[in-house]
Amino acid sequence: MSGLTRIAILGGRGMLGSDLAKALRTCAIEPVVYDLPEFDLTRAEHVARALVDVDWVVNCAAYTNVDGAETDQARAYQVNAEAVGQMGQSAAQAGVPVMHISTDFVFDGQGDQPYTEADTPNPISVYGASKWQGEQALTHAGGSHCIVRVQWTYGHAGTNFIKKICERARTQGQLKVVEDQIGSPTATEEVARALIELMRKQAQGLYHYASHGYVSRFHMAEFLIRQLGLDVTVEPCKTSEFICPAARPLNSRFDCKKVSKLLDQPITSWQEALTHYLEQL
Repeated sequence: MSGLTRIAILGGRGMLGSDLAKALRTCAIEPVVYDLPEFDLTRAEHVARALVDVDWVVNCAAYTNVDGAETDQARAYQVNAEAVGQMGQSAAQAGVPVMHISTDFVFDGQGDQPYTEADTPNPISVYGASKWQGEQALTHAGGSHCIVRVQWTYGHAGTNFIKKICERARTQGQLKVVEDQIGSPTATEEVARALIELMRKQAQGLYHYASHGYVSRFHMAEFLIRQLGLDVTVEPCKTSEFICPAARPLNSRFDCKKVSKLLDQPITSWQEALTHYLEQL
């Protein structure tokens, strides 16, 4: 197992980046945090600075406005694809391995089987297409790298689906939540621990990581309401009832057998991780 002393985190103040920085400090590893406005992934000189004297660089920086990407396509591709490829080339020249975070949105979400790393991506949104192009650009850059696709993430920094449901539940007596989107709510605290273990073991290639078990967004909302002890009615509906600029994959199930073989501990169930998160709110 390789020792880690200093890790650069691009997008380090976001949901995953902030939890990763916290987890690294707990492990006595120094996180070097970079984020907007003083750090821009599309600026080569900013990236070069982040690659100095570090064991790994973790890229959590991304254009994540799924609906906004449909109209702001140039920016989405610039950040999620072109900049990732350029970062990969710079890291390869500097001899620094890259940990890159990707998404379930690279898949079309058709069918009902969990996606493995061998399945061919087929994105149905600009956001998904830009992230898939970024994965390919990093791979073609030729340096040492590990790509980890995550999904349905939630944490303490920023906004997420869990926080939105909790806020709406406390102000409304009735919620309408889609029942045809299936996946695994995944805590960024859990992702952060997995990333550290993968870096320590010098993992290479592509991995899927999500909490154990699958649930619809509707049943997840019901679980939240029960855990919070709120008197709120949750009604199921279809994704097609919500008109959004970007299409969403209905099936986001991940097969996580590959990453599980590298991790020392079993992946936590979504129910256990979500209960722990709610206790901290």
